[in-house]
Amino acid sequence: MTIPATLAAQGTVPQPPLTLPPALPWSGASEALVAKADDPWITPAEASAFRTTPRYAEVRAWLTRLDAASPLITVQGFGRTGEGREMVYVRASKGGTGKPVVLVQGGIHAGEIDGKDAGLMLLRDIALRGKDSLLDKVDLVFVPIYNIDGHDRMSAYNFPHVRGPAEKGRDANARNIDLNRDYAKLDAPESRAMIGLIRSLDPILYIDCHVSEGFDMQYDVTFTYAGWGTYARHRATADWLEDRFGPAVQAALTKAGHIPIIYPSPIDTRHPEKGIRYAPEGPRYSTGYGDFIGMPTVLVENHMLKPYRQRVLGTYVLLEAALKIAAQDAARIAAAKATDHASRPDALLTRWTPDPTPIGWIENFKGVAFDTYLSPASGRQEQRWLGKPVTFRMPIIGQRPTETVRLPKAWWIPPAYDDVTERLRLHGIRFETIQTPRTLALDRVRLIDPRLSQPIEGRYPITARFDHQVAEMVMPEGSVRVPADQPLGLLAASLLEPESQDSFLAWGFFPEMLGPAPSTDAFVLAALGERLLATDPAVKRRFDEKLRAEPAFAADPDARLAWLYAQAGAGHPYPLRYPIARELGGE
Repeated sequence: MTIPATLAAQGTVPQPPLTLPPALPWSGASEALVAKADDPWITPAEASAFRTTPRYAEVRAWLTRLDAASPLITVQGFGRTGEGREMVYVRASKGGTGKPVVLVQGGIHAGEIDGKDAGLMLLRDIALRGKDSLLDKVDLVFVPIYNIDGHDRMSAYNFPHVRGPAEKGRDANARNIDLNRDYAKLDAPESRAMIGLIRSLDPILYIDCHVSEGFDMQYDVTFTYAGWGTYARHRATADWLEDRFGPAVQAALTKAGHIPIIYPSPIDTRHPEKGIRYAPEGPRYSTGYGDFIGMPTVLVENHMLKPYRQRVLGTYVLLEAALKIAAQDAARIAAAKATDHASRPDALLTRWTPDPTPIGWIENFKGVAFDTYLSPASGRQEQRWLGKPVTFRMPIIGQRPTETVRLPKAWWIPPAYDDVTERLRLHGIRFETIQTPRTLALDRVRLIDPRLSQPIEGRYPITARFDHQVAEMVMPEGSVRVPADQPLGLLAASLLEPESQDSFLAWGFFPEMLGPAPSTDAFVLAALGERLLATDPAVKRRFDEKLRAEPAFAADPDARLAWLYAQAGAGHPYPLRYPIARELGGE
């Protein structure tokens, strides 16, 4: 028995570090799903009355026992975490070839662990309690804990805003990388393993289980899709999620006594009445990644202040309903995926801003009342949720585009950047490696006024403006050409277009761009700079703007000369030059 289970049995479960707002009373038909105390297949969470959640070793042991007891269950490894733990999935299947797969994962944020305990209950009931008909037309593949290293760093101080279990894991992995920000850049071994699993399974539905932050409300189970469906990049799979998945799951949850809604992401948690946000997403997130590759993907966001028991039961109901609608609509989903894979978007939306006019309203939004008090800790007015249901009219704040880039015919990657091409290979993005040099007219990009952001997710992100210029270039042997005309062309664009917020450039993959050009004597640099200012109006304009905007730069002679030298000629291929070139259409 693990430490949390032992503590639960002794009645000494760790206490939360603070008192959360009052929970709203709840009862529902889904309570009948909980196993009896003497059931030999009771899950660890059920055995503790949902006060605790089992650690990785206890989950593995329970699943190994279930695997031995049922021919429907198989436990397999598919990778290793940063600390060497084996990542596992459970396949629930009646056998047969070519059966579509529903892929469900728990614990990518290991303190938001509802999916794990709901999945264990559902697997038990499929294997041993008569729900095997869920597998008649689909297989279920379940990853109980995605972020295992973060999961086993349990503490009562992790996720203190989430009502139960008593101790929870951490958000990020052992290197403090949030795996739900890593789907595109693939820095973590866990992310690479998951992308490999997705590619091998090609699921018709992918479900990622989380718990929300934000504000108090009456809704207990919320879920959404990339761009809330409204701003999806691939329309066919998004339409299936909105038209078929959402209504089926909402009906099942309501019938079971839960209160579902599309995830209400708040504009301002201190002022819920300001509205909820719908917005496009990039491929760093599970839902965004699924959208970019044309795979129906669902984000489950259970409400943080609902008791753990209620949240787990709601997740169980959602997962069971998801299996049913996926089985019923398997052919329709396959057709939607095929439509999206055949599409060839010619542009990528890269920037957007809130629309000043709401794009819709939720009438009678089921909120919770609060007042405010002067906190001696913060020195300001803070919220105090009162546990009293209220309703109000909630605006939905959408987005309008501010920047869109037109995709090139292809991207060219020099042979030295094998870390980039390796990530493209892991994603399944098609490319070719040339065996002899080629001379082409290519669009090259120079960074203007780059800025390093605060380090996050193991990277120093870069922001900049970009100057595009077409020039003749010789791409050496071993260079890689990535065509945009492919099923994953939009994903390639998000990774390689410099303006993309999820590009390798934006994540800081090319720090050599920010290094200074080789220096020389000041009298030479001054003469070169003077000639440049006299002969290149664009450089002079940017130089004058920089002098006006940055007094410290204007007062630093060496910085001024270094900046001008970095703009000069083709003799400095690295400073402020993006190494990946763009082959424009028609060339």
